[in-house]
Amino acid sequence: MVFKAFTRLLKRMYHFLIPDRVIYKKVILPAKYLRYCGRDFHDNEHYLNSALKEADRIIKTIGIDHSSILDVGCGVGRLAIGLLIRNPSIKAYYGVDVSPRAIKWCKKNISPSHSNFNFILMDMKNELYNKEGKGTSPALTFLYGKNLDGIYLYSVFSHMKHEDVISYLQEFKSIIAPTGKIFFTAFLEEHVPDEVENPVNYRMKWTLPLHCVRYNKKYLENILDNSGFKIDRFDYATETDGQSGVYLSLKSS
Repeated sequence: MVFKAFTRLLKRMYHFLIPDRVIYKKVILPAKYLRYCGRDFHDNEHYLNSALKEADRIIKTIGIDHSSILDVGCGVGRLAIGLLIRNPSIKAYYGVDVSPRAIKWCKKNISPSHSNFNFILMDMKNELYNKEGKGTSPALTFLYGKNLDGIYLYSVFSHMKHEDVISYLQEFKSIIAPTGKIFFTAFLEEHVPDEVENPVNYRMKWTLPLHCVRYNKKYLENILDNSGFKIDRFDYATETDGQSGVYLSLKSS
């Protein structure tokens, strides 16, 4: 116990003393210790390229000239950084995350110069990123009536049980425009159990709570269908750690 407490203290001191950002190619990026996307993202060129790639994905899917975007699990602003380069005058960007550290970084390094980029802490309990959180369901009421053009979730449903996935989908249905689009990533396979947390011998060794929640593809398709959404496009295992990319829209009433 004493050793663990001492280790935590050293980490806090380290993070307090070193800068929380770097300037790469005249772009503000989060410091490497704040990038939770995997070791590859510690490389500045890789991180910047991934930010641009995700922004281009949004542009191709829905366009951004006069659009409003919700980025769930925004982290330290990877998508936001890409959008700022591609089109800083986007109508409205809302980044939400359960990590106080991530939201603090975004508010400090992005919002002051870009009032159309908003970052909100979702004080939800999460075993990976916010163990002290108090909420148990997504609180997106601040967005009700916004008619969002797009909702983006990268590596969010991949760490979430089906009950929480359903809660988010219910929220999304209340805030997305009739023609709005949703993109998310998830671990999806055929011929596997409906839902397994940290499956053994699957892609890599999963060691943390909710590190990987793998779904049977048909099972998740039924959840989406029952929640009022249809899959427009499915890209198998094209994303980080073998996640699949899923593009959604509302089912016709």
